[in-house]
Amino acid sequence: MANPKKRHSKCRRDKRRTHDRLTPVNYSKCPNCGEPILPHRMCPNCKTYKGRQIIALKTSEKS
Repeated sequence: MANPKKRHSKCRRDKRRTHDRLTPVNYSKCPNCGEPILPHRMCPNCKTYKGRQIIALKTSEKS
């Protein structure tokens, strides 16, 4: 196995690690209710996606 002959500097180490960071999550606004949602997903608040109702909202029926 090959071993390094000399120690790498902190600068060289940090240059290598510049791409290891995390990117923040991009949120978009729901066109129906304005709630922040992840792109290409149904709005958990109003249950719509691209202006269509995906899940019927439950209505409380009293008998």
